[in-house]
Amino acid sequence: MSVRKVALLTAGGFAPCLSSAVGGLIERYTELAPEIEIIAYRHGYQGLLAGDSIAVTEQIRARAGILHRFGGSPIGNSRVKLTNVDDLVRRGLVQPGDDPLKVAAERLTADGVDVLHTIGGDDTNTTAADLARFLAGNGYDLTVVGLPKTIDNDVVPIRQSLGAWTAAEQGARFAANIVGEHNSGARMLIVHEVMGRHCGWLTAATAAEYRRWLDRQEWVPEIGLSRAAWDVHAVYLPEAAFDVRAEAARLKSVMDTVGNVTIFVSEGAGVDTIVAELEASGVQVPRDPFGHVRLDEVNPGAWFAKQFAELLDAEKVMVQKSGYFSRSAAANADDLRLIKSMTDLAVDSALRGESGVIGHDEENGDRLRPIEFDRIAGGKPFDIGTGWFTDLLADIGQPAAHPAPAH
Repeated sequence: MSVRKVALLTAGGFAPCLSSAVGGLIERYTELAPEIEIIAYRHGYQGLLAGDSIAVTEQIRARAGILHRFGGSPIGNSRVKLTNVDDLVRRGLVQPGDDPLKVAAERLTADGVDVLHTIGGDDTNTTAADLARFLAGNGYDLTVVGLPKTIDNDVVPIRQSLGAWTAAEQGARFAANIVGEHNSGARMLIVHEVMGRHCGWLTAATAAEYRRWLDRQEWVPEIGLSRAAWDVHAVYLPEAAFDVRAEAARLKSVMDTVGNVTIFVSEGAGVDTIVAELEASGVQVPRDPFGHVRLDEVNPGAWFAKQFAELLDAEKVMVQKSGYFSRSAAANADDLRLIKSMTDLAVDSALRGESGVIGHDEENGDRLRPIEFDRIAGGKPFDIGTGWFTDLLADIGQPAAHPAPAH
């Protein structure tokens, strides 16, 4: 396949890999085929539909390495689903009667694009799959190569998503300051809400990373600087069932003994219950273009705080969310290595004309390869039987996790 022009886009929520992935793709093309033109669509699929793009000039290529130092996305994101026609018409991105997939395909053709790189999570890449199917079925000659971005680490069948390691590290850094508030009042309850709609991996990994930070500290319990007070006392995930009353009894003992309680909770834990309560009271639950409940408006952390505060006789309650702090960070060393391996293979695959989402294929020996779009799905659950997680629960005195009822 002869590649003359490449387009990039980033989409969905931020993760600590987007800027670096854009930089890595530009660097790899510049190394292997500097004659290939590169453009970047602003704000993801929104820019693709609108024909709003940035030309990657020689000046940008020469400084692409700077992008590895930053979080966010230099080319911008949006949440756009190309098959949600009503939403796109409402937002003025297509006209009534338009087929958004055709609008996108014709824009790519008009722009002379031979390869499209999508950098995003399951929604971004399933949207890329919809576009790839439309292109293939309608005679468009285009290669689509995705990169898996999500701090939830929940893309099927990909072992490790870009940005997830960094998000856990940054969430632990956030927690270190928030948990430091435990003595700002007597009988303090701290709820640290971590992103993770369907998957608890990030919450579990953040708690584990935070406890590794605790392992590196020295303590002076005689004056009140004790590990027990700074520790995590409960971790609640969407995949795991728990009994509020039983947990409250356990945590009240912690409160009585230690003087404070800290809970790490996934934003998706308990959401079915919260939504059912809201809808039963006549409240219309807000949802995004993909049909997902807008968790920032539902506020699961506050719900957990309300459930436990009275049962623990808490005198002061704090709810803090690390999501935006974590997801906008620059990639750490582990993620940078993963990004490098994936962006290199993404370019190599594109030059071969091989479409797919780059990742370590858990259903194919964990091999790094372009995974077929029709195998990509979101909502991969975290395995609550994973050894390091069961060890964590045992260490903090929380009963072993059991699967939550199926949705």
